[in-house]
Amino acid sequence: MKESEFIWMNGGIAPWKDSNTHFLSHALHYGSAVFEGIRCYNTKEGPAIFRLNEHIARLFNSAKIFGMQIPYSQEKIISATKEMISLNKLSEGYIRPLAYYSEGGLGFDVTNQKVDVGVAAWQWGAMLGAKSVIDGISVKISPFFRPSSDCMPVNAKVSGNYANSIMAKMDAIKDGYTDVIMTDKYGFVAECSAENFFAIKDNVLYTPNTNNCLDGITRKSIIQLAKDNDFEIIEENITPDKLFEMDECFACGTAAEIVPITSINRKPIGVGARGKNTQFLQQEYQKVIHGENEKYSNWLTLVK
Repeated sequence: MKESEFIWMNGGIAPWKDSNTHFLSHALHYGSAVFEGIRCYNTKEGPAIFRLNEHIARLFNSAKIFGMQIPYSQEKIISATKEMISLNKLSEGYIRPLAYYSEGGLGFDVTNQKVDVGVAAWQWGAMLGAKSVIDGISVKISPFFRPSSDCMPVNAKVSGNYANSIMAKMDAIKDGYTDVIMTDKYGFVAECSAENFFAIKDNVLYTPNTNNCLDGITRKSIIQLAKDNDFEIIEENITPDKLFEMDECFACGTAAEIVPITSINRKPIGVGARGKNTQFLQQEYQKVIHGENEKYSNWLTLVK
């Protein structure tokens, strides 16, 4: 990780190295936090944050679902996010807002627990590696299934949920894969370790419905972009065996952007390389996030 100079913490600005939390912070022990992942991109008009308002709205919605009261307004966190890009002199970067239960006890009754809030921003390239964007990645169908909404809130980005992703990801890496496809408890495809999932057959995009996966902001953006380019979109339950019949598959998310999946369980998908539709959507997405398609200019918030 490339360190930046400042982090916004509880309404103030602190040096990166001094932005610490106490060992007995509740969230450190139990994952009792909510977060967002956001990206800023360079445009001809300067740095612009992709779908900032939607991300911060989801942060507050995650907190609401989790039963946490964030002690700042959405407008304040939006302002802090822009400030971190500006103060750290970033033209592009990754942004991590986090609200977490800090000091106040280690019991499960969090009625009077203090909530701390921070926003960090730093330079970070493609999460799965620059080569993966072109060459694609290999994944396995994970033996770990994604928790269902009757276990944990699947549409809230609660930090504790991601212990599941870590176990699935490390299991895949030990087997020589880059990432995983996780199913729900009924055996239907849910998502990757930290990305949503799409498959393509005969120019039709298939993606799991949001009963068993995060309704990702990048996911929504790709669905809209695909519809506007005359793709048919089908959101439905997908069984893993259907994946091997697909022409193309890809993962998508804020950190990963759009990454082709070229093999599953060491079996090639389609021709075993990035497909034409995936490449097309990658190119169109890059135009959007860099401000080169005026149709989607409202998805960008200029830092200046």
